[in-house]
Amino acid sequence: MGKKNTRYTVIGAGNGGKAMAAHLAIMGFDVTLYNRTSENIAAIQARGGITLESQDPAGPRGFGRLTRVTSDMKVAIENCEIVMIVTPAFAHYDIARKAAPFLQSGQVVVLNPGRTLGAIEFKRVLDQEGCQNGVTVAETQTFIYASRSDGPTQARIFRIKDAVPLAALPATKTSIVLGKLASAYPQFIDGGDVLQTGINNIGAIFHPTISILNAGWIEATNGGFQFYLDGVTPTVARLMEVLDRERVTVASAVGVRAKTAREWLKMAYNADGDNLHDAIHNHPGYRGINAPPTLTHRYITEDIPMSLVPIASLGNHYGVSVRGMESIIRLACIAHQTDYWRRGRTLERMGIKHLSVSELTRYVTGRSTHQMPIHARHPKLAPISVTRIEQAREVNSQKLLEEESLAEDNVNLSENTISNNPL
Repeated sequence: MGKKNTRYTVIGAGNGGKAMAAHLAIMGFDVTLYNRTSENIAAIQARGGITLESQDPAGPRGFGRLTRVTSDMKVAIENCEIVMIVTPAFAHYDIARKAAPFLQSGQVVVLNPGRTLGAIEFKRVLDQEGCQNGVTVAETQTFIYASRSDGPTQARIFRIKDAVPLAALPATKTSIVLGKLASAYPQFIDGGDVLQTGINNIGAIFHPTISILNAGWIEATNGGFQFYLDGVTPTVARLMEVLDRERVTVASAVGVRAKTAREWLKMAYNADGDNLHDAIHNHPGYRGINAPPTLTHRYITEDIPMSLVPIASLGNHYGVSVRGMESIIRLACIAHQTDYWRRGRTLERMGIKHLSVSELTRYVTGRSTHQMPIHARHPKLAPISVTRIEQAREVNSQKLLEEESLAEDNVNLSENTISNNPL
């Protein structure tokens, strides 16, 4: 399909939505921009588009003329093939409910990003609203742009990421989605499945933990310090490592090999160190990034209910101790006088609480056969600890080595037999 024949709708006219809509239009696509509040897009509507600048001299720039700018969901959905949702994750539920009556078979919805298990929640709402007509829902692990708004009709892109994992629900449709997006976003790559994209959401560990543990400093200085450098002391980093081990263990319990925070820093930024504190401080890209000016910030209001709660909920359901995560969630609830468990993506809210690990794996992959995770083979075991997971891996590795050794012995025996009995 030629790029100019593909019709996109971008949901959300914040920093990211404006950057994406303008870039798509400059690339030659038919683009509709939707925002629920008409006042926020009035200037764009009057001007007919968005001016895009790039920090990179070779980056995209120019005037992106939009085909439609609307606050009418029906108009936005009916005039596109691909829906790119670029809003905070806590808005996904309402967007799914409002879009459900208008979505049609063959359309693709992409959450940019899904945070943790966003695609599962979105699909659950569509099902509840009676939208069961073959719409494909996918999510990205992170947002492709680093961008900001320079004015009512202006946007600026600082960086476009080289590779962004994406997964559809189920994963058997991922290649189809990647194919549809390839002409606009060759940076999207196969992310496995939505468990992998969601649990590998490193922001779930970094953002809330640093914010909560620096609450006093944030309020005293209005965020006047470097978030990742001044805010990540050796003690804060050690606490982050505890939460990260819990996240990796939750992943193991549902059959996912998650990257540790240190592995992610090495992969994404080539930042390394003997521990998480050193790895973070060795990343030059974190220099100059100040803390949020207030605790009422998406690092808590979005990343607690939409990132940390679903990971902790998986842990609680499948027998993994997540006391570190629960502590950060509890402190956030107290600080904001709200129940982030009730507002967050729990397994019950997403309609997957009744699923065993094997059933959950089949649901996200769309495949009937797969390697059964250890916890699924032994559902009555006591809560899984990091130590027991590592012991299980050692046992499995030893068995594999024994099998390889036995196979090698058999091969040697066969070779000796042949040499002693030539044809």
